[in-house]
Amino acid sequence: MRLNDDETTYFKTTLEEFITSPYIHQMKGYTQHGHTSCLDHSLLVAYYSYYLARRLHLSTDYKSIIRGALLHDFFLYDWHEKGDRKGLHGFTHPKAALANAEKYFLLNDKEKDIILKHMWPLTIKPPRYKEAYIVSLADKCCSTMETLKKAPSSRSLNLQFY
Repeated sequence: MRLNDDETTYFKTTLEEFITSPYIHQMKGYTQHGHTSCLDHSLLVAYYSYYLARRLHLSTDYKSIIRGALLHDFFLYDWHEKGDRKGLHGFTHPKAALANAEKYFLLNDKEKDIILKHMWPLTIKPPRYKEAYIVSLADKCCSTMETLKKAPSSRSLNLQFY
């Protein structure tokens, strides 16, 4: 499951504004599933969300899918450590990710919905936009593959920008 050359160029161009962000690079320091960093996980979710939308010929906002997916787990803490956080990570991290994303980047409504609702149906409110459903599905697929150690690396998909 690979993007073609034009799609890969669009994908990487869409991510260019994040390449120099020290905040995005902090995601490398947190493990998400198995041995996958939060940044690698988010890159895979962005890649497969975009891939899915393209292959299904869905009329969607591709840029918002890519950006929202990259930022969907931008919570910037080690979720394996309880610390002083209130509530369970699965229920609370979308709000933390959205707060961080809004602090450092200008987001549209679709991107906000993607970040906030990517854990649906665990989080009660369903997504408002189809872009958020796509990212939610891709996130669950990537999380499963990473946990089972079956996920491709961002390096094998030539997605690394750090």
